[in-house]
Amino acid sequence: MADSRQNRHIFVVHGPNLNMLGQREPDHYGHRTLADIDRAIASKATELALQVSTFQSNHEGEIVDALQGAVGRAQGLIINPAAYTHTSVAIRDAVLMLDVPTIEVHLSNIHKRESFRHRSFIADIATGQITGLGASGYLFALEALARMIA
Repeated sequence: MADSRQNRHIFVVHGPNLNMLGQREPDHYGHRTLADIDRAIASKATELALQVSTFQSNHEGEIVDALQGAVGRAQGLIINPAAYTHTSVAIRDAVLMLDVPTIEVHLSNIHKRESFRHRSFIADIATGQITGLGASGYLFALEALARMIA
């Protein structure tokens, strides 16, 4: 019997400085580490009969390479571009190339922070955006994508 998750692959991309979660600005980002978040994502994916792979980089080109590598493999994308949210046309173009349902996630509410954080280069090309709900935002995004690719 074929694995029901075979054609239900979600790619999760974490942008710069998210490797420092748990240590960096806990008032904005909480006390959970990226490893904690990735474990929760993997557990929820199993519950939803999804395959999931996660990727983190502090480097724009590596994120672009990873997104290009997911073309034809991923049926959905969850992306927290972090600081690149507000600056990266290259990541935006790579997300467009992937051409799958995409949920942009931010741990903190970017619209309640500094004005330069209010602009997202991803929001208008994403299927949806979850912001300010902490690590739970990733799990809500998985649930939404599971329905979209059913």
